[in-house]
Amino acid sequence: MSKNFAVLVFILFYTVVSSVALSQEKTPPPEQKKDKLVLQRANGPVTLDGLSNEDAWKGINPLPLVMQIPNPGNPPSEKTVALIAFDDDYLYLAGRLYDKDPSKILATSKQRDYLQGNTDWFGLIIDTFNDKENGMAFFTTPTGLRLDALLFNDAEGLLPLNISWNTFWDVAVVQNDQGWFVEMRIPLSSLRFQPRDGRVTMGLITWRYIARKFEFDMFPFIDFKYGFWSAWKVSRAHEIVLEGVRSRRPLYVTPYGLAGYSQANDLNEAETAYLYTDEPKFEAGLDVKYGLSSYLTLDLTANTDFAQVEADDQQVNLTRFSLFFPEKRLFFQERSSTFDFNFGESNRLFYSRRIGLYEGEAVRIYGGARLVGRVGGWDIGFLDLQTAPLEGDETLPSENFGVFRVRRRVFNPNSYIGSMITSRIGMDGSYNAAYGLDGIFRLSEDDYLLFNWAQTFENGKENNPASLEPTRIRVSWERRTLKGLGFNLCYSRAGSEYNPGIGFELREDFSQLGNRIWLGWLPGEKSFLLNHQLFVDGFIFTRNEDNSIESAEIGPGWAFSTKSGYGGEFAVKMYREGVLESFDFTDDVEVPPGEYTFYGFKGMFNTPMGKAFSATLNIDAGTFYDGWRATVGVQPVWGISPEFSLTGMYQFNRAVFPDRNQELTAHIVRARLLATLTTKFSISTFVQYNSAIDSVIANLRIRYNPREGVDLYVVYNEDFNTNRFREIPNLPYYNSRTILVKYSYTFIFNK
Repeated sequence: MSKNFAVLVFILFYTVVSSVALSQEKTPPPEQKKDKLVLQRANGPVTLDGLSNEDAWKGINPLPLVMQIPNPGNPPSEKTVALIAFDDDYLYLAGRLYDKDPSKILATSKQRDYLQGNTDWFGLIIDTFNDKENGMAFFTTPTGLRLDALLFNDAEGLLPLNISWNTFWDVAVVQNDQGWFVEMRIPLSSLRFQPRDGRVTMGLITWRYIARKFEFDMFPFIDFKYGFWSAWKVSRAHEIVLEGVRSRRPLYVTPYGLAGYSQANDLNEAETAYLYTDEPKFEAGLDVKYGLSSYLTLDLTANTDFAQVEADDQQVNLTRFSLFFPEKRLFFQERSSTFDFNFGESNRLFYSRRIGLYEGEAVRIYGGARLVGRVGGWDIGFLDLQTAPLEGDETLPSENFGVFRVRRRVFNPNSYIGSMITSRIGMDGSYNAAYGLDGIFRLSEDDYLLFNWAQTFENGKENNPASLEPTRIRVSWERRTLKGLGFNLCYSRAGSEYNPGIGFELREDFSQLGNRIWLGWLPGEKSFLLNHQLFVDGFIFTRNEDNSIESAEIGPGWAFSTKSGYGGEFAVKMYREGVLESFDFTDDVEVPPGEYTFYGFKGMFNTPMGKAFSATLNIDAGTFYDGWRATVGVQPVWGISPEFSLTGMYQFNRAVFPDRNQELTAHIVRARLLATLTTKFSISTFVQYNSAIDSVIANLRIRYNPREGVDLYVVYNEDFNTNRFREIPNLPYYNSRTILVKYSYTFIFNK
């Protein structure tokens, strides 16, 4: 296999599917008027009881919702009335969500920020800056839970939502024999917008999801061809106008206090025994959030603490490269998309988990500042944090982390250019700096050109800006549609000295070409299929030094989803790996240098998410280097009742290399039981077992949230060994154990 072979396959596939795509019948989706909607003021005070029967709602025109799926353009199967209004202080949304069989309404949780498809939903998405890329989402269910989230990248990607973000708003829900009824009240001070002459233009999407029917009813209509997150695409939102609103500059001051006790067993310097330590913990800190304007927010933090964060999900790594874990800490959440500088997959110029974490160990953050918002058409982001030194098995000097980000819309509402600068400076004189340019350019209705370029400099390197060695570049052409011809074609390169000090990069010193081309269909009302597509995945990574193949993959596949909620994706693959140096999967399994060609099958199948119980099955099997492998996983979700839910994951990994008499068997088991006795009180238990390292991690988290801004957490963490005798000296029963109690209270001024 060669680079030329991979390119030839792409050209042939593109030629075939282009001719087929052009022959498809084109049926335009139903259109709705795109004139700006001037919102009506509430005709009096709104009593937040869910019923929307007071005088305030009289005369408010309902929004014309239509069905998106399963049958696009049809009227909603259940009568739905959605009303939106505002006054000087709040934005209001009311929903009268009738149901001919209310006993079948699904409501499976009361948890804050619960996000599953096994419950009915109603809410709205607001693009407050009207930038066609970012939004704020506010949703509820028949139990009255609150889900607020930040939407980014115009809902492109696997999970383009940040559900860890929280803000101030209220909701009331009533369920009776006619259906369920909603009133939302969102303070204008919780939104970020730019008033001009007393008028504010935003983007609006509102929808109702009926779980048992896998049905989305929405305003405005957004064609499902834009993908599984199409109902969240703010580039397709309807523009609304609020007249006579004034900007708000609230001040939020949140002190916290923490008390706890920790125990640990660490290997001594001679590596002959484990030493037991224990210590009490008492901490206090402060977070301040201030609206410098209605569209610019300053965050200050002192003695930052992340005690309420859950443990990372365990993974078995059957690759040569590092694992990527998502950011869960709240300080980094608000408008986190502003700081996004992405080179594809998990590669990025800024990765916030580089701050306050090192080799899996927490590093104290003394404090810092964060500024995000918009000034004169520019999206800006600034971050500066100072960490404490780390001593012990791992040593690290006190470091300063800095990030500066700007972006601006150009040419059309869906195109932008931007720049980012990052710095990491140690008190020992070490430094790393990076800067880059990026852009997204919408070329036509569905076509986008993406460009990223960056360079890094650090102590001990040549640091020649005219060289390609400290340089990273990516150019990508995407056609974002599920109907007809779609693709994501990419060229990427990283030099040997490119090293983003607070970024993430899977590989080094490589060039890459490829990705995916597909041909998709939306069969229409008479078919049981919602959509399906044929695709070819293919990429090749070569080493810059000699253009030899490092990794390559190519293979066809088929993906589908049905109107009842079933879905799947199946593919056969050919792989090529060029290994220059041996690497380990475990202490007992090693892959020696060599050129390897192997083949495999990958499959995924999911049952309807609109049921109280659903599951996703994954399989990846075939030859593997000079042996074979099989990975099988299942992820069940069970909404037992509105008070109890259970999610889990089991993954079986088996790899055998008979010529070398080596093998690996690993099991990962993950379970999370959630008890939400009310929408304000929850108990979450989280247990992970990884047989590859004979470890169990347990996390218990109790949260009491009587109102927004007031939180009491009780957190218990334990990491213990299931096989103490696999190493010498024998391992301790547990590696670490911690119990913490944390209380925070937010004072609000000038709201």
